[in-house]
Amino acid sequence: MMDTGFLSSYQDLSEDFIAKLKALELVVLDVDGVLTDGGLLYGEHGEALKRFNVKDGVALKLLPKWGVEVAVITAKDSAPLRKRMKDLSVTHFYPGCHNKKEAFQDVLKRLGKKADQTAYIGDDVIDLQVMPEVLLALCPADAHVLVKRHCHRVLLTKAGEGVAREVSDLILAARMPLETAYALAQKPAFEKQ
Repeated sequence: MMDTGFLSSYQDLSEDFIAKLKALELVVLDVDGVLTDGGLLYGEHGEALKRFNVKDGVALKLLPKWGVEVAVITAKDSAPLRKRMKDLSVTHFYPGCHNKKEAFQDVLKRLGKKADQTAYIGDDVIDLQVMPEVLLALCPADAHVLVKRHCHRVLLTKAGEGVAREVSDLILAARMPLETAYALAQKPAFEKQ
């Protein structure tokens, strides 16, 4: 049973788009410009720092509980990024990846999934290596214009402001009331996982 109340806030969602949300078994995300705002802060010793949105953390931990695997493919690599992925138990993590299509094929093979069961969320032209391959290509509201042209949907959320959470809510709302989906996140054990 869908969460029609939540989905109705997106006035232009087609039945086809909702059917695709229901069919998803894997969500693949970029980091910079999706999970972060794309900015880099450098510490006094030259280390790069990133700001992540805590709302995305709930999404990345909740989706697998409802049968949707999560993978992260990013061109950057850093200790803060690795720490964040470890904290969120993202095991399908491809840092420092400049051939995103190759990494995408690897994650499909490892998980036994198909591209037509997958959503990809990216913001810049390197993500166009994968976006044409998937069932749903999505991007943040402030993605590059070329990415927006090749997406199935431009999200309402800007980079670093809860993009993964919006995607997660769409997927879950296509399948059940959000109260049901988030019942797991309300349990004390959820944060400890």
